[in-house]
Amino acid sequence: MICGVAAALTWALDTVILSIALSNAAFVSTPLAIALASFTSTFLHDASSAVFSFVYMAIRRKLSETWKTLRSREGLVVVGAALIGAPVGMTGYVMAINNIGAAYTAAISAFFPAYGAFLAAVFLKERMRPYQWVGLLVCVAGVAALGYTPVDSVPGDWALGIIGSLICVFGWGTEAVVIDWGLRSASVDDECAMQIRQTTSALTYALVIIPLLGGWGCTLDIMASSAMPVIALAALLGTASYLFYYKAIAQIGASRAMALNITYSAWAIPFSLLLLGTMPDPRGIVCAIVIIIGAITAATDFRELFGTKQP
Repeated sequence: MICGVAAALTWALDTVILSIALSNAAFVSTPLAIALASFTSTFLHDASSAVFSFVYMAIRRKLSETWKTLRSREGLVVVGAALIGAPVGMTGYVMAINNIGAAYTAAISAFFPAYGAFLAAVFLKERMRPYQWVGLLVCVAGVAALGYTPVDSVPGDWALGIIGSLICVFGWGTEAVVIDWGLRSASVDDECAMQIRQTTSALTYALVIIPLLGGWGCTLDIMASSAMPVIALAALLGTASYLFYYKAIAQIGASRAMALNITYSAWAIPFSLLLLGTMPDPRGIVCAIVIIIGAITAATDFRELFGTKQP
């Protein structure tokens, strides 16, 4: 649980710092730069994270272990999870934002932990007690309420936006469950899985998504701008977040790890106040408290906590 909370805290910091980078002129210099901002920032973020992961694993002297894992069946499972969670999930997220706006997208995509918990219960036989399911649903509802702001109209096609949101839910929820399955093998280390995940994402964006979108010109401009060091700082925190997240998945399972991880939306509120001076409104404070309480309830086996569970 400590790793799960640490993953949420570092991802919240990552999110706030990345939002600072996205306000840089390099992301709004041309209409194309504006349209591709989500893709180029995600690529540079994950590419930087892949570099940090390589350095971290080199210091840990585990690069050969990662290479060995990559050539195994379980390593290919991790690659598949990375493709589902990063390019597929993120592409659906961006497609939804472009068509129905950030408010609806945030509210709908918040349901990925509930979907993931259902998958984990069906395929991994993870058991959650009734009060844990209630905690998860309360947490998800809090995230949806926090991210939703009523709008009069949507910028694009409503049906495409809903499809994009559902693709996002599918990608992010499935990734955690597939990773959980892969980490159950004694031959797969969670740190190796993290490095494979970040490298797979970066290479997919570099070799497929950015070229298809014609975004290399914008990407190179951003790399040469003052936004790049800020993105790198966010990526460093993101690397730490994934290290904690995968370790949490390995130790307490996908369902509970997702419930704790999604609290980043609540932790982002105090970080935004400290770093950006953004004052939270009463709804934000209430939703943050609800999210954290719901997530802790979902992730905690109270019988084990209070020593009443039979061995």
